[in-house]
Amino acid sequence: MSYYRIRTQALVVGSGLAGCTAALTLADSGLDVLLLTSGDTLDDGNSTLAQGGIVYQGQDDPPKLLERDILTCGWGHNSQRAVSFLARKGPPVVKEMLIDRLHIPFNRKSTNNGFHLTKEGGHSVARIIHTADQTGKAIMDGMIEAVTANPKITVLTRRTAVDLLTTQHHAGLLEYKYQLVNQCLGAYVYDETAGVVETILADFTVLATGGVGRVFLHTTNSRACIGSALAMAYRAGVRTMNLEYIQFHPTTLMHRADRRFLITEALRGEGAKLVNLKGEPFMKRYDPRADLAPRDIVTRAILEEMLRTDEDCVYLDAAHHVKNLPEYFPTIYEKCKSIGIDITTQPIPVVPAAHYFCGGILTDVHGRTSMERLYAAGECACTGLHGANRMASTSLLECLLWGHSAGHDIGRRCAKNMAMGRKLADCIPDWVGAGQNKNEDPALISQDWTTIRNTMWNYVGINRSASRLMRAFEDLRDLNKHLHDFYRETPLSKPIIDLFHGCQAAYLITLSAMRNKKSLGCHYRVD
Repeated sequence: MSYYRIRTQALVVGSGLAGCTAALTLADSGLDVLLLTSGDTLDDGNSTLAQGGIVYQGQDDPPKLLERDILTCGWGHNSQRAVSFLARKGPPVVKEMLIDRLHIPFNRKSTNNGFHLTKEGGHSVARIIHTADQTGKAIMDGMIEAVTANPKITVLTRRTAVDLLTTQHHAGLLEYKYQLVNQCLGAYVYDETAGVVETILADFTVLATGGVGRVFLHTTNSRACIGSALAMAYRAGVRTMNLEYIQFHPTTLMHRADRRFLITEALRGEGAKLVNLKGEPFMKRYDPRADLAPRDIVTRAILEEMLRTDEDCVYLDAAHHVKNLPEYFPTIYEKCKSIGIDITTQPIPVVPAAHYFCGGILTDVHGRTSMERLYAAGECACTGLHGANRMASTSLLECLLWGHSAGHDIGRRCAKNMAMGRKLADCIPDWVGAGQNKNEDPALISQDWTTIRNTMWNYVGINRSASRLMRAFEDLRDLNKHLHDFYRETPLSKPIIDLFHGCQAAYLITLSAMRNKKSLGCHYRVD
């Protein structure tokens, strides 16, 4: 088997909004950028799936008000610096990147040329701009066009990062191992098409691989969201934080599918009501903010209502409360119509599903991690913005702002001659595959994924307890040990890498949940 070595100034792993924004900003600084995607195109992640919108700025809406709302939703567990940074810098970056540069066609008011602003759970005012109910797709369409047209950005498709390259783990010269500061030098990357592992050496690396939703049985996430950045960073000794805070979206379509179809919170922002089988609104019983309470509260209320009524779902009644549904929510209208539900006359059956990772790789406001030359942005990062629970429509803005900030910070540092020396680059070895046993079995891999997803859903899900978490810990510990052995003995493939990363991410989340015995936000303990 032959291997390949690639040298670049900046490596971006992940092609969602955070990754694309970082790549564009890096290219603007004059850097050569390698952008990796595990799919065939740049739009196979979660960013394209985002429906509701992105936080901008409403009437009489100073940054301090947005700060207060985010801190309230995050149960005060947020980083004050990160919250202030987003509240002050976020809207200007939306204007710079999305409105002025990419000309994203956000909905306008019919009476004037201003943006149509919506309000979602946790927000004090209407401050969210959107493109009907397919905001993520509209933004990513613009981003992808800009990225693919930029001569400084090289896109490599069907690439899966295997491990981070670091001085302390991989340098062949002893002098680098004696250094106190561990540096990231790029990554080993699996080329699925060629079946080889590439050694990609980079002066700076940005992880932007998305969340962890796919380690749960029911999720809104795309196939790529298995916690790969978390697993790689942990193995490299990078600091992580808040891994126990997994947000479950309260309203996904009750319909058998590989990925739960999201019913955006913007519907409730426009007046839709959650009701039980009898058609009774029930959210007032659980929180005075009713249907616009933060997501963790709404999720637990739905779960409680399902248990109380012994039903397998609740319903979202938009028909009696929201006008012009086919016009303002065309994606949801068409999806529901395709399975026989007319949302203009019928309520939508909904259930919670794993949606958003509030924790991850610890970063500052520039996206810097605890490892030199390594950055993280988007859902795989823990910026501290969300605290114990994410406020609606802040995720796209976090991706945009931290991708933008990381790109600028790397650009400034590259201008100060921060390039990796040739001596260091030359002493990093190519990948050596230890295993030659061709014992990969799709049935066994499928069964292992079933074990992971059922374990996480049943024991590390919406409601947690010491006994459930201990059971998950024991099961995942045993599976992790088995997979470590399997990983060493078997030639690499995309399914094996994904399974290894996913199992390790699930195990780390479980450990964090076990250690935190205090209920807060979307980490809810029943004991």
